[in-house]
Amino acid sequence: MGFISKGAIVFSSILVLLSATTCAIDSGDKFENKNIKSATFISEMFEVGPGKVAYKSFYDIEFPKGHVGIKSFDAELVDEKGNSVPLYEAYLHHFFAIKYHAIDRNMSKITPKDPLEGNIYIRNDGPCNTYILPHYWGLGGEARGTKSKIPDPYAVEHGNPSTIPSGYQEKWLLNIMVIDTRGTKDRKRCTECRCNHFNLPKNFYNVTSGIDGKPLGSNYKGGLFCCQDNLQCKLKKGFEAPTRKLALRYKITWVDWNQQQIPVRFYVLDSTDRVRRNGSQFIHDCQVEFTVPPNNGRKNYPPHIEKANIPMEKGGYLIYGTAHMHVGAINATLYGQDGRTLYTSKPTYGKGKEPGNEKGYVVKMSGSYPELGSIKIKDGEIVTVETRYKSGFRTGAMGHMYIYLADRLP
Repeated sequence: MGFISKGAIVFSSILVLLSATTCAIDSGDKFENKNIKSATFISEMFEVGPGKVAYKSFYDIEFPKGHVGIKSFDAELVDEKGNSVPLYEAYLHHFFAIKYHAIDRNMSKITPKDPLEGNIYIRNDGPCNTYILPHYWGLGGEARGTKSKIPDPYAVEHGNPSTIPSGYQEKWLLNIMVIDTRGTKDRKRCTECRCNHFNLPKNFYNVTSGIDGKPLGSNYKGGLFCCQDNLQCKLKKGFEAPTRKLALRYKITWVDWNQQQIPVRFYVLDSTDRVRRNGSQFIHDCQVEFTVPPNNGRKNYPPHIEKANIPMEKGGYLIYGTAHMHVGAINATLYGQDGRTLYTSKPTYGKGKEPGNEKGYVVKMSGSYPELGSIKIKDGEIVTVETRYKSGFRTGAMGHMYIYLADRLP
């Protein structure tokens, strides 16, 4: 079994070459503001079995047409009948919605063997290197409870003809990672992608490259590289259950673009970003995930803090902010260069069994809607991303902060 390095399957998301389609299952105006339109879509189904990892990329997904402003993008995992699937059965590690420009085959005289040949991937405005964390929308197990709506008159601009190269079409892809934890020996370790809880190939560490492009060392205890497509978390002896088909159901709200709309820029800021300087240029090195070290059973041990100081080449007014974190999260805070708190995002942990309230899982991350104009990040300002986790060994922890910035006020 071959393994792809770095972003090929883990972070660039765009190199898992699996084309697919989606279909609308519901649409119509559902808001008091009659200018806002909405539609609910469902991705292509994918199959999972007990303990199995599904890591899929679906190209050319259904998306609002024309020059529009996206107001929200909300998603959840569902089964073949459209029922919500609880996290303790199938853990939604993440979904990413990524923009790309594809060659318009209706205008091209050449039909390539690879239908994805020539694609141009358009990452968000965040500073992470290459194709790491390139998405415009993306959450995990907290997706059902975390708001994504952008307040009026702001929106994410899509389909602007002046930004699409001649001979191309603007399209979107979904990258999805799901871990079926039915019957596993330890659900928590599976969702953390703990390597010794997966049935890995014998030569895994010799043929798998890490984020730095070098072979993984034996000290790599867990994370996304141990959760590649079709790998399996260890099952309880004798456990059997049928495979099942799942899909991502996603709802988008939007408005037709006009002069009243104000575009926002979307940033993903990573608390593992190791920023260094080369002359006047800043070099970013986002690690995406990290390991919380063991506390050796000591009580009242301080939380684990992951922190990054990130220069913002271009600032703006903060319109909305939230965060993506995993189980064990305490909070994530964004600070300005002068130490002021820009916003803090806190997790909500489920207390029941029903989807959206699964006990012990992060089912929501709070969002921040500051009073318009009250918070502004200056051009060149160095902001600090600080994420806190409870002490105790855990792998594959993440601390990503999402911010929407605008150049002007209404």
